[in-house]
Amino acid sequence: MKSLPNILTSLRLVLALFMFLALAAAAGAIPVISDDLPPETQFALERWAVYAFVIAAVTDFFDGWLARRLNATSVWGAILDPIGDKVLVCGAVLGLLALGPQPMVVVPAGLILFREFTVSALREVGAGRGVKLPVTLLAKWKTTLQLTALALELVVASWGAFSFPAEWQVGFALFAHGLFWLAAVVTLITGAQYWEQTRKALGA
Repeated sequence: MKSLPNILTSLRLVLALFMFLALAAAAGAIPVISDDLPPETQFALERWAVYAFVIAAVTDFFDGWLARRLNATSVWGAILDPIGDKVLVCGAVLGLLALGPQPMVVVPAGLILFREFTVSALREVGAGRGVKLPVTLLAKWKTTLQLTALALELVVASWGAFSFPAEWQVGFALFAHGLFWLAAVVTLITGAQYWEQTRKALGA
């Protein structure tokens, strides 16, 4: 039972890879596989990509909760968990952009990717000098916002794959875009917090 949290985290990595490949295939970005795909297959790939993302996002909550509940925290889990989060978010952003031109998504998506890679670099530099960057409460909310907003954006980009009423699309898209921009702003704020923590720690 104590290995269950790490199994869930590993599952998140597998689902993230499946999601990205499914979106890339649906977008026609994978040679041979994507050649002459009928619309029904494209829609099925988009639906399964969204389902995989949602399941992977749910595991992000349960692996940490189970690790604490089962007293099964481990170094391997501490390494895998943030990797799983970043692979899932970055894979979803890239898959989302692969589905086609989405002007309202490009800027916040780029800002989120910029922050994720910058903080990863900060953690690596800090670790080399014995500096640890603890996860802040706002950073935890940031992850929740990112995952929720990305799930909604994937649905918007794959609207034809679902049987939602057409009259819902505009309102749903506006809400998804607004939440995605909010996630990008919170993401940048947490990035600035980590930058300041690293600066102070290295200066000391």
